[in-house]
Amino acid sequence: ELITSYVFNQVENIRFNSTVGKFVGYTEHGVKNAEAWNKGSELAQELGELERYCKPNAAIYYSNVL
Repeated sequence: ELITSYVFNQVENIRFNSTVGKFVGYTEHGVKNAEAWNKGSELAQELGELERYCKPNAAIYYSNVL
């Protein structure tokens, strides 16, 4: 699971959660940005990071935890 949080002044505005598969806004400004990011190339970039980094390394990290 990939979670990326965007925080300003100790307030979480936007979060990308790979389980949900999109950006979610938590403030008024964050909701507007999340809607725009879900329609733009930012969503494709986050999903690309999931495929590029998380999925290949998940087994390695899981075996280290055990």
